[in-house]
Amino acid sequence: MDPRLERIHAAADFVRQRIGGLRPVAGIVLGSGLGRLAENIADPVTIPYRTIPGFPVSTAIGHKGNFIVGSLGGKCVIAMQGRLHYYEGYPMELVTLPIRVMKVLGIQYLFVSNAAGGVNFSFHVGDLMIIRDHINLLPNPLIGPNLDEMGPRFPDMTRPYEPRLIALARKLAGEYGIEVREGVYLAGTGPSYETPAEYKYFRSVGADAVGMSTIPEVIVARHCGIPVFGMSVITNEAHDDYAEDYANDGDAVVEAADAAAEKMSRLFTGIIEAL
Repeated sequence: MDPRLERIHAAADFVRQRIGGLRPVAGIVLGSGLGRLAENIADPVTIPYRTIPGFPVSTAIGHKGNFIVGSLGGKCVIAMQGRLHYYEGYPMELVTLPIRVMKVLGIQYLFVSNAAGGVNFSFHVGDLMIIRDHINLLPNPLIGPNLDEMGPRFPDMTRPYEPRLIALARKLAGEYGIEVREGVYLAGTGPSYETPAEYKYFRSVGADAVGMSTIPEVIVARHCGIPVFGMSVITNEAHDDYAEDYANDGDAVVEAADAAAEKMSRLFTGIIEAL
């Protein structure tokens, strides 16, 4: 067996043993400062990444590094309380390993979230942005020999984010009185924040928000045939007209994401309930 598949199945078997007969319908990836959604999962089984064979450990600020399996919106879900990033030094195979593990465990949908800088001038701190499309400046996680058991060599990316789930999110946001934006998410490698000139460039090529994650997970999910819903929390205004004493701050990003987490949690729960 391909060593990559051996790693995927060994990790999935370990998680399966810990959760018994539970079969998650949806996987959820919680970004910087957004791990609080996991607190709404009922009857949780917590599995630290460090206990899973062959699994990397999350080292980023605001990422606890646990799988949490339980009930949300009346459905069984598996949530990543903290993701893995390319900037942590992990190869893309490991950054996206949890998505393939969740696929083997049976998920039918993937929900991804992140903290992002708003390069769109109309976006402000605390806004929620439904990700409609993306621009990838990270290495593609499918480079290398194809895992034919997971998906095709050349997966279609015409609709990386599921239109039906986007429409449902719009409908529920209206019912809940939650204002949402929509836009294009751009991901770079990090870990340094972008320069004002880079923000200006990203805006000029069609980005509305910028971050350092998410897209590799989405590509692998689409390779596996899993529909994806994505949402960014705008945690700073990523413009190119800063005051002379302005500085981006990682702790401030986590705080802003935490403040918006309840609204995002309500939307994710409502969508999952409606699946």
